[in-house]
Amino acid sequence: MNTQVIKIDKNNIDHDEMKKLGKIIANGGLVAFPTETVYGLGANAFDDQACKNIYIAKGRPSDNPLIVHFADIESVEETVWSISEDAKKLFHCFSPGPLTVILKKTDKISNTVTAGLDTVAVRIPSDIVARELIKASGVPIAAPSANLSGKPSPTTSRHVIADMNGRIDAIIDAHDCSVGVESTIVDMSGKFPVILRPGGITFSQIKKILPNAVIDEHILSGSSKDEKPKCPGMKYRHYAPDADVTVVEGEMHNVRKKINELLSENSNKKCGILTLGQASYKAGLVINAGNNNKEYAKNLFKSLREFDENNIDIVFAEFIIEDDYSLTVKNRLYKSAGNKVIYV
Repeated sequence: MNTQVIKIDKNNIDHDEMKKLGKIIANGGLVAFPTETVYGLGANAFDDQACKNIYIAKGRPSDNPLIVHFADIESVEETVWSISEDAKKLFHCFSPGPLTVILKKTDKISNTVTAGLDTVAVRIPSDIVARELIKASGVPIAAPSANLSGKPSPTTSRHVIADMNGRIDAIIDAHDCSVGVESTIVDMSGKFPVILRPGGITFSQIKKILPNAVIDEHILSGSSKDEKPKCPGMKYRHYAPDADVTVVEGEMHNVRKKINELLSENSNKKCGILTLGQASYKAGLVINAGNNNKEYAKNLFKSLREFDENNIDIVFAEFIIEDDYSLTVKNRLYKSAGNKVIYV
């Protein structure tokens, strides 16, 4: 497939180009586009075959549901049975933004999108290019992250081109993603709110709005192989680079002492270190992902891809600070490591 790569400037959007891209979506094609979280791989959510093509392009398991992106709350209301008062509170506080809400769906949304579930994950992105693409297409856009299944999610167009060139119709070459980690998913289809995936909105932020919200027990462990996931990221290994990743968790002094021991034990391999704050290690590549977990989350996927670009064999990732963003970082780090965690 010949993939078009189209440059879009968010500060000076070419609406003629956006109309062309919207037409590709409306006619059943696939377009990769930026959101504030990560780049998405979009298709017409009303077109069953187009949505099946997302799974083919990514190599994604067919029981892993997709998130549907809308331009506004009115469009959401047309594709779900109802939006509860609590769900409306979430939308009012956090949308447009990095929030996904699971609601009971109508028949308008393809069963391919929802992997046969009677619920649909819906989101209103804040990114201007994403919103303009949805408007230009005239339909809601089903979109997982625009990477090969299992690989780190793309936060720059360069990542998307590396994974998707030749597999889809078009890639929007635009700005880097401002949040850098996927949306928080809250299941509002049951008796009380359940956070199924932590993301750009923290648990404490949700609790302030909905005090009865709880965290799903599978957030760090993942669903079992026999369970049907209710949202992306619950069942399968995700965010994994080619390098072998191990998380080292605990107090800073102990974590850094342990990583130095691991470096000595693996001196015959090219090792990479992912740090939280400045640290001195003798390794093939040391990346400081930030000074707090919000920065760590934003830079995580980009850093994991950089290790692969430098042919790193093993990555040791620090986890040393507990704060509001801890759960988001842990969820992504643990999955990228296949739950290989050393506690010190």
